[in-house]
Amino acid sequence: MASSLARSTSVVGAMTFCSRILGFVRDVTLAVMFGAGPAMDAFLVAFKIPNFLRRLFAEGAFAQSFVPVLSSTRDQESGDDVKALVSAVAGTLGVILIGLTVIGVIAAPALIYAFAPGFADSPSQFSLAVDLLRITFPYLLFISLTALAGGVLNTYGQFAVPAVTPVLLNICMIGAAIGLSPLFARPEIALAIGVFIAGAAQLAFQIPFLIRIDRLPRPRWAWADAKVRRILRLMLPIMFGSSVAQLTLLLDTIVASCLAAGSVSWLYYADRLMEFPLGIFSVAIATVILPTLSARHASASTAEFSATLDWALKLLALLGLPAMVGLFVLAGPLVATLFNYRSFNAHDALMSQYALMAYSLGFMGFSLVKVLVTGFYSREDSRTPVRCGVISMICGMAMNLIFVGIFLLMRWPAPHAGLALAGSLGAFINAGLLFRYLRASGAYQPGAGWAALLWRVALACIVMAVVLHVGAATTMVWESRSALMRVAWLSFWIGAGVAIYFVVLGLAGIRPRQFRLGHGSSQ
Repeated sequence: MASSLARSTSVVGAMTFCSRILGFVRDVTLAVMFGAGPAMDAFLVAFKIPNFLRRLFAEGAFAQSFVPVLSSTRDQESGDDVKALVSAVAGTLGVILIGLTVIGVIAAPALIYAFAPGFADSPSQFSLAVDLLRITFPYLLFISLTALAGGVLNTYGQFAVPAVTPVLLNICMIGAAIGLSPLFARPEIALAIGVFIAGAAQLAFQIPFLIRIDRLPRPRWAWADAKVRRILRLMLPIMFGSSVAQLTLLLDTIVASCLAAGSVSWLYYADRLMEFPLGIFSVAIATVILPTLSARHASASTAEFSATLDWALKLLALLGLPAMVGLFVLAGPLVATLFNYRSFNAHDALMSQYALMAYSLGFMGFSLVKVLVTGFYSREDSRTPVRCGVISMICGMAMNLIFVGIFLLMRWPAPHAGLALAGSLGAFINAGLLFRYLRASGAYQPGAGWAALLWRVALACIVMAVVLHVGAATTMVWESRSALMRVAWLSFWIGAGVAIYFVVLGLAGIRPRQFRLGHGSSQ
């Protein structure tokens, strides 16, 4: 059992990593071919709207509600009952999604006006965004049914297929950008078609595997079905909780659409650069500790629960703080190396650099939220993270307006960075509230060794930052180098930064064995 779970985890991890790498290739392709102008802003908004609903509905609330009901039905009832449930959910979900898709296509102008009001000042940009949304909106239908199929496959131990499916989105978008865009007067139309094809391809890809396990649904409308109603009841609170983070992103888009053309794109590229290390460090740590924390809570082992969470937070400090510093110092070289070619000019690179620097300041905040939230979910408490998220969202909205307003009054050329800065501070507010509630509940008490760890990590980060700033950020004109030279030099400086950081840590007395779970406190 343990070895099987480990193999499944390895497969999922490998597929997820491949998808992230392809996602980077996709973003580089978009930057090089389409740059960061009004048309790219229009596409990103048209893509964000169905993606917002996907994350809110399909991958979040639906997946977390459907899989437990399906698992209990499989374990306690017959195979025919399982088929009936899958068919009922597929039919009911399908009808609802078709209705939403029709409404979304018809109401595309209203949706664009609601989510990107700044586009109304440019009739051509607004018209393009509406046309793009009408092509991308059906992606919601396809990807939601894909989530249904993935939930069934995961329940039956077929983890690899759902894990590899997201790769198809990146492949289709890259293919559309390279192969289809020359065929259109407005090449962004090709990207929207790529999204549409990707949605259909992801669903079609999973169908043969559903047939193989004899779980291909025969959709039927079953609104009154008790299990369908149960799934819907479970979805509502999860949807509310998931909406907090998604609403924050959409509010950023609304404000960014009112700023200079390209602002939506600059924030997008910067966010993508920050999300990569965030997924590697914080998500990995949160995934590893969730089963252990759940077991500690179930056995009422409060001390061991606290020790496990303390270990995770110390490991996050060890890995996350240098990542934060590295992102800030190397923001310019990172953007120049990955995006600054052809259509993505030097101005776009500078604006994206400012956004990445602002986002990087909140890297530890975003990371802490992902790990601390696990402490609540493992205790079956989903309400507290929602409360904290709502408070941080309200604070973030206020800071959005304040920072953007200040930057505009100062006539600073990058007011969009105020949105990233507000998001970073909002993440720290969220993390602080989560930490406070965990301590107040008695679930977590910081262990010994924090002061010793933090001063050593701070020292190593300072040395690393000085070397990287002097060596990489100030002595090279990155955009004047060839792509190969940029990649080579960036790889060298990242490797040098990592080596310097861990050498200084070692000289300061930090040893790897201090971060083995169960070893005790780091001293």
